[in-house]
Amino acid sequence: MKKTLLSIAILSSLTLTGCSLDGDDGTDGAPGAQGPVGQQGIQGAAGNDASLGIELALTARSVLSDNGAAEIIQYHVASQTIFATNGADDAISMIDISGITSQALTLPSNDNSLVATTLSLPTELNGIALGSLTSIAIHDDLLAVAIPGDAHADNGVIAFYNNLATVPTLVKAVTVGNLPDMVTITPDGTKVLVANEGEPSDDYSVDPEGSIAVIAVTNGVPADTATIIDFNDFNADAAVLASAGVLFPNPSGRTINGVTINTTVAQDLEPEYITANNQTAYVSMQENNALAVVNLADNSVEIVPLGLKSWAGLDIDTEENGEVSFAQFEGLFGAYQPDSIAQYQWQGQTIIVTANEGDAREYFFPVADEASCTAAGGQDYDVDDGCLAYTDEFKIKNLDAAPGSVFEALSNDDRIRNLRVTSAGGDTNNDGEFEFAVAYGARSFTLWDQNGLVIYDSGDDFERITATIYGSQFNNTDDENASDDRSENKGPEPEALTVATIGNRVYAFIGLERTGGVMIYDVTNPFSVNFVDYVNNRNFTEGLTNSDGIGDLAPESLIVISATDSPTGKPILAVGNEVSGSVSLWEITQR
Repeated sequence: MKKTLLSIAILSSLTLTGCSLDGDDGTDGAPGAQGPVGQQGIQGAAGNDASLGIELALTARSVLSDNGAAEIIQYHVASQTIFATNGADDAISMIDISGITSQALTLPSNDNSLVATTLSLPTELNGIALGSLTSIAIHDDLLAVAIPGDAHADNGVIAFYNNLATVPTLVKAVTVGNLPDMVTITPDGTKVLVANEGEPSDDYSVDPEGSIAVIAVTNGVPADTATIIDFNDFNADAAVLASAGVLFPNPSGRTINGVTINTTVAQDLEPEYITANNQTAYVSMQENNALAVVNLADNSVEIVPLGLKSWAGLDIDTEENGEVSFAQFEGLFGAYQPDSIAQYQWQGQTIIVTANEGDAREYFFPVADEASCTAAGGQDYDVDDGCLAYTDEFKIKNLDAAPGSVFEALSNDDRIRNLRVTSAGGDTNNDGEFEFAVAYGARSFTLWDQNGLVIYDSGDDFERITATIYGSQFNNTDDENASDDRSENKGPEPEALTVATIGNRVYAFIGLERTGGVMIYDVTNPFSVNFVDYVNNRNFTEGLTNSDGIGDLAPESLIVISATDSPTGKPILAVGNEVSGSVSLWEITQR
């Protein structure tokens, strides 16, 4: 190669020298005639505008009650009506949104522009005295209402209604399991799925089994009976599941109020929330830090432990000192313990999305005094709450540390020793001494693949974002402005969740129960997730409470109304806010 390059260089030199010996060049000749103009090419198709994200504007709001309402919301497309649970009145509120516009509200924290009507519910169905409703679901013209039995040991029902556009009419009631806490309907409308939580009574004397109910629907008509999927087949697998990361916080082996507790796996597992496609249902079991995966073709069940999130290298505030106090800690983990979950498709595979709220178990029963509590086998006595039958929640400083462990270091660190952690995790050899700390929830949202592996977690985003916006007022509780009063206890508590396709992008919307507001992420590619925005309709003036009308508090339920179904022609994020009892509508515009 070197020889070739060298030869070319010599040849070029000789050629130039030869030209200099031939004399000067002559004058240029006249230009030739212009050639014919070529034909116009075919114009290409117009390209689509690229999506640069979305922005939200609060355009309408309805206040149903000052507390306990708007926990779960659904949308009836044909009548353009939002249906909302109203626990304060033990009814369903119906909000006609057909007349809303795209005009943003000028006084959003006090607005109550949308009027609601009420659907009263029966107090007894199928011979069961009923308690207060917990959840609703809508598919076409079918409304399913989950209502637990009033007596703790009784099963609950799903009450079905139709004629939703005029006067909703009770069609039938189907008995399901104990404490139906959430109901949903498969996208094809052929199955109603119910998470029966089966929580224990206050003194643990009654502890029903958790279960999942499946009600077939044919041509819009529900079956008369439900198929109940229980977890009894896992009763012999407690040790295996626990070693894999499933949490079983319970008082097994103790005698409370004369009853010796021996909790089975089926009793301890408590289904909380369901997301489903037409083939598979994914069920969160929050206190257990696990998912149940149900094959809807044969009703077989798999339990998937969710494991722990390490806080090493991430910022977390664990001090309620009225200021932002981020720090990083080795030996601190979070149990994901999701409440709401959702799903979407990527590359033909299901991606599970979880809002990692976290939850402890805490059960009090009434007694006359502290001596009576001790005699009844209670863990502790509180004048206001009564006798503590059981809790797994402790401050780090109140648990015994294994000598020389990272837990011992945490228990001596004033920045974190008051953090609430679970006694169901962190004691690797079950000797009563803890090697590491397991906090409730992960203060984040997570994307999971079909193998139960984490694809993406939002890390410390939620606290860092809210601290940037609100300063010391971040990690506020959900009924008053008291500044930094949740840092020692689950922080902002991501609870509500929905996923929606807007344009050509997929977005996750995550509601923060304590701080309020909704975080928005672009999750179109689960391996390249981007934060988009955060909106919050809350007045953070120090000292104000819910009764002062400080906006939307404790988002519990989120739905996205598509542009096709929206009265404004644009997508709408509807938020059910439990503590403020309000439903707020945010119009979504693509940028």
